[in-house]
Amino acid sequence: MLSRVLPAHVAVAESYADLPRARLHPEEHGLAGTFRAQRRAEFTTVRHCARRAGRSLGLPPFPLLPGDTGAPLWPAGVVGSLTHCRGYRGAAVAHAADVRSLGIDAEPHVPLPDGMLERIALPEELRHQEALRSWDGSVSWDRLLFCVKEAVYKAWSPLTGHWLGFHEASVLIQRSPPVFTARLLRAAPDGCEVPQVLVGRWHAQDGLLLAALAVRHRGRTPLGTAAVRH
Repeated sequence: MLSRVLPAHVAVAESYADLPRARLHPEEHGLAGTFRAQRRAEFTTVRHCARRAGRSLGLPPFPLLPGDTGAPLWPAGVVGSLTHCRGYRGAAVAHAADVRSLGIDAEPHVPLPDGMLERIALPEELRHQEALRSWDGSVSWDRLLFCVKEAVYKAWSPLTGHWLGFHEASVLIQRSPPVFTARLLRAAPDGCEVPQVLVGRWHAQDGLLLAALAVRHRGRTPLGTAAVRH
């Protein structure tokens, strides 16, 4: 799935179940030792996916420990993003010389719990949700909006070192082609060069929703118009 929504120079790896053969990096054992069995299994599998993707870029095995915001700390010269939900674990990794930041998120393809859409959506997004539902009732557009906002946050946070609230990005989802545009409503901190508009792609398959974006270096083609793998 990830290969459908990210540029070819971003390495990806994914699994639809926890992998018994997956192993923690020695530096991760202390952190994972306090987890329950299920949490430990998904923690291990998604990091196994990250190292598998990194290996295709020629990277040696690396630990992924959480930073101050809880997001994983990637090796110098590397950017990446992780996601896991019921029935899916995925990782995207790239050289920092090629991509400034990555954000991926996977969610089960089911509607959000009652009342949650109103908590995460801006007024214009609520209106757009109504239009999307009238065009195509086969997609859980509310869950996809949540998925996109999570991916946008994951791309924003490494660039700024700050949280991004649900109401601090206005998202427009396009049905065909399956792309999204996020207009950031919060200014980046001083010294941080972050585009005010981020473009990504989404995909629905096998009971899952996936959203992804790659923040390119200035002057390069944005993800929404770049060639992607199919």
